[in-house]
Amino acid sequence: MKHYPCVLTIAGSDCSGGAGIQADIKTISALGAYAASAITAITVQNTCGVTGIHPVPASYVKGQIEAVMTDIRPRAIKIGMINDVNIVKVIAESLQTYKPEFVVFDPVMVSTSGCKLMEDEAIEAITSQLMPLSTLITPNLREAEVLTGMPIPDIETMKTASRDLLHYGCHAVLVKGGHLENGGMCDVLQIENEAEPHLFTADKVESHNTHGTGCTLSSAIATYLALGHNMTEAVRLAKAYVYQGILSGKDIHIGEGHGPLNHFHSPVPMHIYDED
Repeated sequence: MKHYPCVLTIAGSDCSGGAGIQADIKTISALGAYAASAITAITVQNTCGVTGIHPVPASYVKGQIEAVMTDIRPRAIKIGMINDVNIVKVIAESLQTYKPEFVVFDPVMVSTSGCKLMEDEAIEAITSQLMPLSTLITPNLREAEVLTGMPIPDIETMKTASRDLLHYGCHAVLVKGGHLENGGMCDVLQIENEAEPHLFTADKVESHNTHGTGCTLSSAIATYLALGHNMTEAVRLAKAYVYQGILSGKDIHIGEGHGPLNHFHSPVPMHIYDED
């Protein structure tokens, strides 16, 4: 019997198409896996910012997840924007029930344009209920500062933060350094039971088209994990995919603010595997 590797994204919808569910589906599809989705919120946004967020009722989020998990049975789940405590609860319950092999959680608290996307009370819920069930969490510097309660101005502090964030119970932490003050591009991956972190550096691409890069990276990592790569290799491949997406889309004009990267800069065939 032939199958596609499947990834479920649980996140908010971006009507402008550059971030959230839309970016996730593009990424998963571009990398050769099958994308399923469960929408947590409907946002009013474009390349200039977010002007409204309407949560989907928690029972409908739960229903979407159950419909996918009982039928398609994805190997990996990517979790993005959640701004409602009840939705956090039903996602956590679903993870405990269906036990997917990989869970990549991008704790989206602030959009690229600087808009706050998560209610304060939801932060405590995600740290106590979702992070202990996550294979990997992928906070950016701003989010890591919120979660650790300390400023993170440089790579050494990123290393400390990545180790501290493991205390929430996740198996690995990727602190994204795209907003380092010195302009450097370095992400720090700390895996549990490993003494030293892995550092991923790249040249900075000057571009206004960075809308949805965090969503894209986390869904790419989830996809590469579903395709059979180990954590370090999945992060490396996902970083390369995002870098090329930014590079190939930097001169394209979409919208008046932060445009999207090019998700289909190098499409690959859909992967198919045999299963008895």
